[in-house]
Amino acid sequence: MKTIGLIGGMSWESTIPYYRIINETVKERLGGLHSAKIILYSVEFDEIEKCQASGEWDKSASILSDAAKKLELAGADFIIICTNTMHKVAGQIQAEINIPIVHIADATADELLKDNLSKVALLGTRYTMTQDFYKEKLINRGINVIIPDEADVEIINHIIFNELCVGIICEESREKYKEIIKKLKDAGAEGVILGCTEIGLLIHQEDSVLKVFDTTEIHAKKAAEKALDTNHDK
Repeated sequence: MKTIGLIGGMSWESTIPYYRIINETVKERLGGLHSAKIILYSVEFDEIEKCQASGEWDKSASILSDAAKKLELAGADFIIICTNTMHKVAGQIQAEINIPIVHIADATADELLKDNLSKVALLGTRYTMTQDFYKEKLINRGINVIIPDEADVEIINHIIFNELCVGIICEESREKYKEIIKKLKDAGAEGVILGCTEIGLLIHQEDSVLKVFDTTEIHAKKAAEKALDTNHDK
């Protein structure tokens, strides 16, 4: 079994499901008392969020690259960055280490293509929805991406940072997300990507008129599969 290196804490609220899903997947595959070999480096999220807000992406890349290097030195065979937004700097992190990063958008694209979807809605932080670093991964795989309008982008982003990242689950916010998903279905979306690792804390399949693709679950299961598959491509 390979050792998984997790860069977590962005936020820690959504890192917990990663640990649970990875271990559940290993147990389902191997049975008995089996569990995953995991090394977790949990960063100080306030520091990362300040970099995001001020546009200091190079600084955040340096912080996460340091974490990745320490995970490599500690014996990790590959890296999982437990957040969608910070994959903006995944290339810079990868350049600093000798072990692979399993990109969350690649893992998500794999699942979308299994369902033969060609047009999907993307929910996430403002950065993930409006910038190209995430969407282009999907577009390059032949998947069209639609995002909410500007007002709804702000609603989604506000709920992520001011509620979900600090452990607040609000029914009113769930209803807002449901309304936004309905609008995106009306705009032609065939599925919806929960493209922020916290959104899955709020929205589940029963809350959505579209098939839900929870990136936390997809990414964590991909990590477990890679750890168990000795022939998995790096």
